Amino acid sequence: MERAIVHIDMHDYYIACERLANSSLQGVPLIIGGGPNRGMVAACSKEASRFGVRVSMPTSYALKLCPNATVLKGDYGSYSNKSKELTDIIREQAPVVEKSSIHSFYLDITGMDRFFGCYDWTKQLSVHISKNSGLDPSWALSVNKTVSKIGSVDSTPRMPQFLEQDKIQNFLNPLPIQRLPQIGDSTFQLLSRIGIRQIGKISAMPPMVLRKMLGTRGNTIWEHANGIDRDPVKPYSEKKAVFMEHDFEMDCIDLHTIKAQLMAMVEQLAFKLRQDELVTAKVIVKVKYNNLDTEIKQSRIGYTSLDHILKKEVDLLFSKLYHRRMRLIKVGVRFSDIVSGSHQINLFEDTGEILSLYNALDTIRNKYGSHAIGTSYAFQNYRTK
Repeated sequence: MERAIVHIDMHDYYIACERLANSSLQGVPLIIGGGPNRGMVAACSKEASRFGVRVSMPTSYALKLCPNATVLKGDYGSYSNKSKELTDIIREQAPVVEKSSIHSFYLDITGMDRFFGCYDWTKQLSVHISKNSGLDPSWALSVNKTVSKIGSVDSTPRMPQFLEQDKIQNFLNPLPIQRLPQIGDSTFQLLSRIGIRQIGKISAMPPMVLRKMLGTRGNTIWEHANGIDRDPVKPYSEKKAVFMEHDFEMDCIDLHTIKAQLMAMVEQLAFKLRQDELVTAKVIVKVKYNNLDTEIKQSRIGYTSLDHILKKEVDLLFSKLYHRRMRLIKVGVRFSDIVSGSHQINLFEDTGEILSLYNALDTIRNKYGSHAIGTSYAFQNYRTK
């Protein structure tokens, strides 16, 4: 049976959430990000983009381009709550739902045509989402996830894309190759140098040639360029928390050793969050004394997945918690209140240089293992084992 896969996306999600909360922001140039002397543009309205404002641009420079823009810090808590509301609305209606980001979803509605017609059913769902959330979804319907996602980029709430099997290749061929998953800057530069800039050029290549150029990834890119994607829609389940605990081999009272272990765990957990494109807003630190007493302290912070923010909070909680000056047999760190969210949210507060550093560190960890690199304070814990 031919599959029916929908990709739903709330375009300009952060902007839409702010305007839903404050109607006076409608139609004005709007920038969400850090203040004028700090941070980057996390999102901008179409009115601001007409002046050249772009995501990841320093906020200070964006204001030079568009001095009349309204700048908001951004409230990730409210964005997360709205995302949960959207998720609940969609899951109540659709048989299989995969949440791919804070504002986008895949739906497998294969077989719905027997009862309603997949296109008509999705139109009704779109109206239902708008009525119950106040946000207007854009969507595309096709036979697989890749084509539907590509199609949703140019769709609008009033003009969705319906890409039947016999229309897919003609739709894909003229599009720029950057629309395909797995084509980042380096792959784009490599293919551009040999004149391959449209998806149709990749589609026409012998797959063996692409495989020699890009390895096994070349096979996947070639299939996507030909409208082939067998990846199933994976039912969504909310991750509740991530945590790590460490049992000391000998009862420990040395503050440097204890804090080094805590910082090492923070680095591991934060890396895991970034790998899974998650952010946390609740930090919990646990200590267990050698008399078996256990104490816990917790706090709420702005949503993040960055080491330096989480380390500062863990260190503060530990300082408040550890006042008995007794030996410890165990320490633990737990991050909860976890929601979907990429590094983009960190643009609200952090500079491009800091985010570039994290990208570089994570690239090394992905290649050589999660313990391959870390701060000297935390890393000494692994060197001494």
